[in-house]
Parts: sequence; structure tokens; C-alpha cells
Amino acid sequence: MVSPVGAIPADVDAAALREKYRQERDRRLLAAGTNQYNFVDGEFAHFNDDPHAGLLAQRDPITKDLDVLIVGAGLGGLKAGRTLTKAGIDDFLIVDWAGDFGGVWYWNRYPGIRCDVESYIYLPYLEELGYMPTERYVRGREIFDYCRLLARRFGLYERALLQTKITGMRWDEETSRWIVTTSRGDELRAKFVTTQSGIFDRPQLPAIPGIGDFRGKIFHSARWDYNYTGGDQTGGLTKLRDKRVGVIGTGATGLQIIPQLAQDAQQLVVFQRTPTAVGIRDNGPTDLTWYGSLPAGWQQTRVDSFNQIGNGENVECDIDDGWARFFRRLIDAEATIPPVQRTPEAVAAAKEQADFEYNEIVRARVDQQVNDPQKAALLKAYYRTQCKRPGFSDEYLPAMDRESVQLVDVSAGVEQITADGLLAGGVKYELDCIIFATGFELGTTWSHKAGYEVVGSDGILASEKFSRDMPTYHGLFSVGFPNLFFLGLTQTGTTTNVPHMLQEQVDHVTYIVGRALREGFTRVEATPIAEAQWQDEIAAVNALRRPFQEACTPGYFNAEGQINDARSGIGSGVYRPSTEFFKMWREWREAGDFEGLTVS
Repeated sequence: MVSPVGAIPADVDAAALREKYRQERDRRLLAAGTNQYNFVDGEFAHFNDDPHAGLLAQRDPITKDLDVLIVGAGLGGLKAGRTLTKAGIDDFLIVDWAGDFGGVWYWNRYPGIRCDVESYIYLPYLEELGYMPTERYVRGREIFDYCRLLARRFGLYERALLQTKITGMRWDEETSRWIVTTSRGDELRAKFVTTQSGIFDRPQLPAIPGIGDFRGKIFHSARWDYNYTGGDQTGGLTKLRDKRVGVIGTGATGLQIIPQLAQDAQQLVVFQRTPTAVGIRDNGPTDLTWYGSLPAGWQQTRVDSFNQIGNGENVECDIDDGWARFFRRLIDAEATIPPVQRTPEAVAAAKEQADFEYNEIVRARVDQQVNDPQKAALLKAYYRTQCKRPGFSDEYLPAMDRESVQLVDVSAGVEQITADGLLAGGVKYELDCIIFATGFELGTTWSHKAGYEVVGSDGILASEKFSRDMPTYHGLFSVGFPNLFFLGLTQTGTTTNVPHMLQEQVDHVTYIVGRALREGFTRVEATPIAEAQWQDEIAAVNALRRPFQEACTPGYFNAEGQINDARSGIGSGVYRPSTEFFKMWREWREAGDFEGLTVS
């Protein structure tokens, strides 16, 4: 096995690789951009059905005034509930259309699912709960169970309205409250609302003609059907032993489900648009002695240092995994430049070279584990590491080398799904089951993902204001929507470890809500000037990132190659480095003067 921490190849030809990357990108560019997907509306709505909730729990509609409404019971909602409670803010409710807490870990229960960031920093409040993850990268089932444990320990179930969809949200000027209606007939009148449309909950499907014509089994990986496949998250999909299974998608989900399917399916056909760079996973059970020796405050230190090296800061960090090794390569590359020569152009060139060298080693790993030369060639990723979320697996490449697994290049797309299979590259593939591992709705507007309309002051509609981009102030506030906080990936400081980002957002919201409730503010809203200035700052950051993004293979980080598509929170810009962004927020709170906001 060739390790990503091995020797740097001495013969990396940067110019040749740059041209190869361009060719591979151009093969995958589609004029449709994000519109190459179908979303789970209308005729495709059944792909979004909840297979876990069972019968709808009956309850009477609720009409209630409250201080805070939290939309979403995932990690963001759990963190909001816990942080508000610790700040003495108890009058809140959590609403989610899922049947339990967990968010992404409630919906995604496919075989092989794990976190891709160390569980020691991904799972929050480990020290507070005295909980030890069983593995370095724990299974999704353990994360889901841990989310439920958090909800029980923090008393959040009694404040939760589950299996409940928001149907509308309207600002009432007279009472300075949001009037929120739900699918259960509730009317919730909240002083403040925190909401995110969800990062990984609404599946997306490739816009392939004929999806409705297939007569076999067809589903999205985020709504896994174990009644059909058998088994559970650990594998054992024995009902597939006489089945021909097709998987569309080889991103982070594909890396996890394909090894499980390959063990049991009679035949597995993998349809790949873009290969994922597959680094070493390095998973293993947690060492009890090591875990018990960690000093007080270890988790926050670990979280912070991981984010610092991810933002190019040369600090001590105890984490040694695929993420950290890559980040350290970039840091080391920059350090080789003499200070007097350390221009932005020199730094970019050094990091590009380090990236090329890293990926040469990752591509060499394919040749070590895949004997079929045609498969190996297709499995090699030719794009910069941070164009897509990297993958880490010790099972994926060996699984792809099985004779029962066929790999099909669909970089130009799949032509059609038929009654008994699909057509790609003029070849018919007969299948009993098709599984979409095609990700989640990230590239559309905030309103479309949320699934409800927000009517702000003076009748302004979120669907109209956010139709082309999503202008905010600091990612949380938007003019015309007072007392409403937009959590998630919206013009904010982003982190590889998403729960860290969510905690920073929740801390900021809790400070503002706490001050408002104590001091009698009934309205908190961004000023037009502050929002406009933040758009200028975001645009400047985007301008610096644009050449990198344009050179990237199409994906959700660059709106499927359509750089000017700014409809989504991601498309309208994120702020890097997040360490500077979070420091700015801390200083903003310390100043205490609500800069950029009007309060009344």
C-alpha cells in the first residue's frame, strides 16, 4: 500500500497535470449545471418519503407564543437547544419533519455509513457526557444513537415537535413575532427563529429520462430499503445474492455503499461520472488507555487546532489522518518560500505543486490495489484536492477490483433508464435494482430546499429575494427578515468539521437572543449598508477563489462548473479562512454594540 505520507514523487510535471486536469474537467462540464438534477418534488416526491418514522404520532395542534423556534433537529438543532438552555433561555421549541433527532444521521442509514472526520471532534459534548466513541470513525448508527442520547440528556424531547413540517413563516409587524404554521395545524408565534434548510437531507436524482419507467427496485441511498436488500449498516445484504444491482454515483456515499454491495450482489455495475480521490481511512477501535489519559478541555483544543491547520495555520495538532496530512503538506510547501518572496502568487504555486504531488501518491494507491488496468485508469481522480470533498476508504478500491463489479464511465451522462435497466454509452445494462448515490440538493435556492415560503417585513418573500443569490450580513441575517437567523453554509466561515461551524453559529445566535430578551429588544435586523458591505467582502473572497473554482471538476462546490450560478448559499460564497471569521465574531460580541444591526 502506498501511503499519502510517503516520499514526494520527484518527477511531477505540473504543466502536464494542469492540462490533464483541464481535459478531465471539460469532459464533465454540462451546460445544464445544477439543473442536470431532478429534485424530490412532484412525480419524484416518493423518493423523499420517510422510511423510518412509521405511523404518524397523533397529537392535537398547538397554538403557542415562545421566545425561540428552532427549525431542524439535527446537530445544529441539538446544539441550539443545549446552548440556549445553558444561557438560561428555556422557552423554545424544536420542529422537524423527521421522526427523531439526528438530522443527516436520521435520514442516512445506508450500509457502511461512517463519519469522515474523527469522531473525537465530530461528536459534540463528549467530555460533558463522559462518552467514548467506539472507533476513530464511528458508524452512522452510533452517531444517530448519540444524537438521541444528547436529546434525552438535555431534555429536548419534551421541547420537540417531530414528524412536523413547516408550511409557512410570516413576520407580524404588530407583535414583532414570526407566525409559523405547520402540517399538523400548529400556529407558533416566535420572537426569534433559527432555521437552516438542511445540508444533507433532501436527495437529488440525475435528470435521466425514464426514471419512472423502471420496473425493478429503485431508491436513493439516503432512503435505504433494507426490506429489499436485507442486512443493516454493517452489511449482510443477503437478499441481493441473485440480483443485478446498479449504483449511480461514486462520491462520499458511493465509497461507503459499494464495498457492502460488492460482497453480496450477484453482479454490481457502478456508473461513475467523476472518480473520487481515495485516501487511507486509518480506522480502528478507540484506545481506552489513551482516551482516559486526555486532559480536561482536550476536545475543544483538538477541534480548534484541526480547523487551524485546515486554514493553513502552522500549529500543533494531535490529529494525524488523511485530512491533516494533506493540510500539513500545504503548510510545509508555503514554509519553503523565503519570507521576502512569499507573494500570493508564489504561495499559490507552491500549494498547487504540493497538491499535485499528494495526488500522484493517491493515484499510485489505485495501481497498488486494482489489478484491472482499465478499471484503475477510470478510478484515478484528476482534479485539485479541494475541488470535491476527499474520500477515505480501505475497502473501496479492493471492492472495485472484484470480477463481479463492473465500472462504467458515464462522464457524458446516462442516456436513459428503461423498464429493465439503463442505457449508457450506447450499451444496455440489464438490472434488477438501481440505487442513486447522487447526493443532496445543495445547488438550488434556499427557499426550494426549505420547502416553505418566508414572508418578511413589508411582504418581502424569501423566494424572490433569494432567487438569484442569497445576500446576507455575516451569513446569519438578511434585510427584510428581522429576528430570523439562517444557519448553515451561507456566506459564513466553513469548516471541514461541520459541527464546529454549527457551534460557532449557535454561540453567536445565543448571544444576540440573550441580549435581546434581557434588554427588551423586540426587533433585530441587518442594516442595508452592513448587508451591502458584506456582499462586497464576500465578492472579494470569491474573486480570489474564482480561478481555482473555474479549474475544478464540476461539483457542488462550484455549482457544477457554472461559477456564475449563485442561487445556493454555497454558490453565493463562503468566507475563508474560517479562523478569521470566528475571531471576527468573538470580537463583535466583545464589543457589544451590535455593529451592522438595528435593534429596537
